[in-house]
Amino acid sequence: MKNWDINRLSGALGAEVQGIDLATVNSNDIAEIRRLLAEHMVLFFPQQNLSVEDHVVLGRHFGELEGHPNLKNPYLDHPEVFELVASNGGIADEWHTDLTFQEQPSLMSILNMVKCPETGGDTMWTNLCAAFDSLSPPMQELCTGLTALHDALPHNHPEQMAIHPVVRIHPETGRKALYVNEHFTRRIVEMSAPESAALLDFLTGWVQNPRFTVRYRWSEGAIGIWDNRCTQHYVLNDFSEERIIQRVTVVGDQPTGEGARWPTWLNDSRRSAVSRHDRQLALFLKSRNQG
Repeated sequence: MKNWDINRLSGALGAEVQGIDLATVNSNDIAEIRRLLAEHMVLFFPQQNLSVEDHVVLGRHFGELEGHPNLKNPYLDHPEVFELVASNGGIADEWHTDLTFQEQPSLMSILNMVKCPETGGDTMWTNLCAAFDSLSPPMQELCTGLTALHDALPHNHPEQMAIHPVVRIHPETGRKALYVNEHFTRRIVEMSAPESAALLDFLTGWVQNPRFTVRYRWSEGAIGIWDNRCTQHYVLNDFSEERIIQRVTVVGDQPTGEGARWPTWLNDSRRSAVSRHDRQLALFLKSRNQG
């Protein structure tokens, strides 16, 4: 590592890195960024001002890139870059991990803050490993034996679904992370609908505890890199000026956990009215079995 200045931003996660030009990184730099990311989970590099192509090249150092499967760019035409303009469709102001409705959710996101408001529009991240570690042992034991259904309903594509462990094991650090979020997670597969709703309400609220989080104030030209396998994030909708971000997303892997310990729970007419999430789960399981 060269003369990098690394400043931790909170006790839970996050560090700001200065003294590096991301447009000219080499293999040793990438290895060090990977190491720092494993330690801090989200990294920020101010005053980078990368071009679109430099941004894409940076992302390719970490793996294959994918565009957004459902949302279209307002201005930029590039298959590997997702662009979001707040004045043209809002922001992601719910806690979420990127693209968990996919069988292989994104591994890493690299965001370029092209234009940010003078005030507001900060982003918060939460440490999902710390959230799991802070649960009581009985709650940890329950969660590690469960799986959850995720879908792309927020993108008007509820047919895009995947089932993932409620507790994901990070393939590099071996740490366990709570892998459910309020934006994409619909149903605990092994529980009844009321039980699922109660547990998901608790868990999605639990990960938002301030002691697990960091909040970052953006500046134009800053780059943020985060690990989607162990974090969630949330954009504060407290601004009125234009906010433009461009993001490259590294294709992910299949989330793994300890495996479901109980069978799938599906309501029938003898027990209670069938919920929409029950029908959705049944449809997903049927399509997977046919495939």
